[in-house]
Amino acid sequence: MHTISIKQNDERVIQLAKVDPLMGRLIHIIGDVHIIMRPNFFQSLVRSIIGQQISVAAANSIYNHLKALVGKTLTPENISALSDNDLRHVGFSKQKIRYVRDLTVKIRSATLNLNILPSLNNKDAVKQLTKTKGIGKWTAEMFLIFSLGRMDVLSLDDIGIQRGAQWLYQVDRRERRNILIKMADVWHPHYTIASVYLWEAVRLDLINQYTNITEAETAIY
Repeated sequence: MHTISIKQNDERVIQLAKVDPLMGRLIHIIGDVHIIMRPNFFQSLVRSIIGQQISVAAANSIYNHLKALVGKTLTPENISALSDNDLRHVGFSKQKIRYVRDLTVKIRSATLNLNILPSLNNKDAVKQLTKTKGIGKWTAEMFLIFSLGRMDVLSLDDIGIQRGAQWLYQVDRRERRNILIKMADVWHPHYTIASVYLWEAVRLDLINQYTNITEAETAIY
């Protein structure tokens, strides 16, 4: 399993903690973080399409059933060989069938070349990916992080990041996107590191267990 480790003693993490003391306190509580990567670009995009607007558990179930149906690594060719009924049987909605069909057609026709994405900057990579039905800006940004390993991605519309920021910076729900915009200048260019720690605050349920970072520190230490 391919992972990227973000460690407290990394120079980038130290720099982020220095310019943003609140983030530094969160980093200290959480410690090192390991990001599970999705190096197979096609599989990563199929999984993202599956996961839209459903729970992680439901998405994992559909994805695992799809892999079992194919019996090997997912490719545009073996997905194309499946019927719509096959895809419905493992849990695809009518809309997501259209999305995955569009993705496979674009890749097989070379309209979308996944192999060139690592050589593109973030903006151009997002532009290429969002030409495909069902792949919006958020999905493309997640691809930049979890498939390309980009460390300078800030997804302003990610609800998890917004919720973590709302708790850490103690802002009203209506301001949680705006606080990300405000902090972008402070975090630059370490957006992915900041995002990962905000995600961890949500995943570890710090945002529900504790009123604020001070309360979390008191309880943990």
